[in-house]
Amino acid sequence: HAFDIQKVNVQLPDGRTHPYDLVVHDPAVTIVALDERGEIWFVRQFRVGAEEDLLELPAGVLNPGENPAEGAAREIREEIGQSADKLQKIGEFYMAAGYCNEFMHVFLATGLKPNPLVADDDEFIQAESMPVKQVYEMVAKGHLRDSKSLASLLFAQPHLQSLLNIP
Repeated sequence: HAFDIQKVNVQLPDGRTHPYDLVVHDPAVTIVALDERGEIWFVRQFRVGAEEDLLELPAGVLNPGENPAEGAAREIREEIGQSADKLQKIGEFYMAAGYCNEFMHVFLATGLKPNPLVADDDEFIQAESMPVKQVYEMVAKGHLRDSKSLASLLFAQPHLQSLLNIP
């Protein structure tokens, strides 16, 4: 159970108050996991809101008391079966601030090595990787449609250019 819905009264700039529905959501992480071949790791899974499988970066909700770096380390082990020698926070954002307070922490993971954890019992995911150039071509063509992945790849782009010596 990662969220609740609350009725909140918000004071408007003109002094009136207006009721809103707010999705109160636990904070989460998204990880751009780059391997030694220069490939980014994704998970493919069915998403009920899209009514289809989506290709997404590894991500997940933080456990109670878990800090974002710990959550990122746990999620890549659960979702792509790897741990990282280095986790660097590269950004953060609200997923949909118009109706939800979910706050996403974005990490770049490098120095990957096999180190799986058991996946959550309600997740049926398939891990796959692809070269950085192909990832950004897919973004440009509209083939990646998951908002957290798109935002995270935007944060990652300058870091990846530097790591991979891409002009």
